[in-house]
Amino acid sequence: MENERIYEDFERRNRAAEEGGGADKVKKQHEAGKMTARERIETLLDKGTFVELDKFVVHRCTNYGMERHRIPGDGVVSGYGKIDGRQVFVYAYDFTVLGGSLSATNAQKIVKIQTMALKNGAPVIGINDSGGARIQEGVNSLSGYTEIFQRNILASGVIPQISAIFGPCAGGAVYSPALTDFILMNQGTSYMFVTGPKVVKTVTGEEVSQEQLGGASVHAAKSGVAHFVSENEEEGIATLRKLLGFLPSNNMEDAPLAVCTDKITRLEDSLNEIIPDSANKPYDMTEVIKAIVDNGEFLESAAGYAKNIITCFARFNGQSVGIIANQPKFMAGVLDINASRKAARFVRFCDAFNIPIVTLVDVPGFLPGTTQEYGGVITHGAKLLFAYCEATVPKITVTLRKAYGGAYIVMSSKHIRGDINYAWPTAEIAVMGASGAVEVLYGKEVAAIESPEEKARFVAEKEKEYNDKFSNPYNAARYGYIDDVIEPRNTRFRIIRALQSLATKRLQNPAKKHSNIPL
Repeated sequence: MENERIYEDFERRNRAAEEGGGADKVKKQHEAGKMTARERIETLLDKGTFVELDKFVVHRCTNYGMERHRIPGDGVVSGYGKIDGRQVFVYAYDFTVLGGSLSATNAQKIVKIQTMALKNGAPVIGINDSGGARIQEGVNSLSGYTEIFQRNILASGVIPQISAIFGPCAGGAVYSPALTDFILMNQGTSYMFVTGPKVVKTVTGEEVSQEQLGGASVHAAKSGVAHFVSENEEEGIATLRKLLGFLPSNNMEDAPLAVCTDKITRLEDSLNEIIPDSANKPYDMTEVIKAIVDNGEFLESAAGYAKNIITCFARFNGQSVGIIANQPKFMAGVLDINASRKAARFVRFCDAFNIPIVTLVDVPGFLPGTTQEYGGVITHGAKLLFAYCEATVPKITVTLRKAYGGAYIVMSSKHIRGDINYAWPTAEIAVMGASGAVEVLYGKEVAAIESPEEKARFVAEKEKEYNDKFSNPYNAARYGYIDDVIEPRNTRFRIIRALQSLATKRLQNPAKKHSNIPL
């Protein structure tokens, strides 16, 4: 009889924990187009693999009558499970319990998960849907955030850390996702900002909505905070699972090999024709990527931000790689502040987690102008240079068309420890384009010619002379700066062969506490 009572009590407590804030709160969550924390975790993980921890944790706050509002789990669901058979640790804020606000106790739950993930060398995924710090707990809640931040930083570069924002994430809460490797936001239901619209209006007088201030589209296109955007939570969770498939579990392992059903020797004749006759005409670099990677499939990161450069994960012969590629379709593929920051971060992630880097180059240079110079393009451009120079993973570079000046150097050239550097016959490797070069080299002569026809003839002649000398890859190849000039349609095979040759690459940077990347 006593045992029966004990088990009844257990079932009651278990049910109370799993109900979260109760049926009414769950209903409101669903009406807002959002899953509950438990539903998100169950959808994310392989079926039946979730093991919950700290299910019966309750807060210890007594301020403002909080002792009357104690719900098992305290607004965070946490534990571990598997994605595609691989171990992951996960926590999700439960908005149905006190708005998912962070307390000292549920912060300890998150810290436990982070610590276990670090010890076990497994990725950690945090799902955010929270009203921020629990006001009733004051500094104790803030202390909880700092403990989470510290673990984020200790785990950085050791295990992949991924954040999904499926609801509000404001104030100090934003800094944990910001410290992780990738952030996914959901259209319409998620937002991130340090200070909300009311505070903004009080301080600056500016009227702005939550969506305008920190919605998914804002952070995907303007700030670059969000790397992925989903139309609904199911799509977002599918993206998280896909992303994990490209990543190793930790920095001591390689990414898992996928079964390749795409022919290694596949020739893509369209690549021989993709470069326009005119050097000023654009083309779509994504078509090149689709043509050379396994089954034409890739996962683009920060697709809506700094569109003049592409950062994505793909596979060659089943091997996971990171691709950085200039996009001539946007701003002629120039490097600017945003593109440099975006690419530098991606390069450093790949390097931290042993993912080879493939760089596709078509870059006319860095974007000129006061906006760029005042915004610190020198410092931000140096970030990309720093990232490539520091990276010790296999680095393969293919120059398709333009590679001018400092931008040529920065984009994984041979000079900054590029391992294998190819060029298409259409490649142009020079200090600058023909028109600019002629202006510098023959400025006085051009100015002295009075006849417009004669001036045009002289400029055309000198531009042709310059193009004959530099608008080809062979000048660089004769110095060994290009390892080989390859036929475009054979690019896939040559990259795969290069990756195979670099499989045993070992390179170590000088011992140091840490580097000092320009920030």
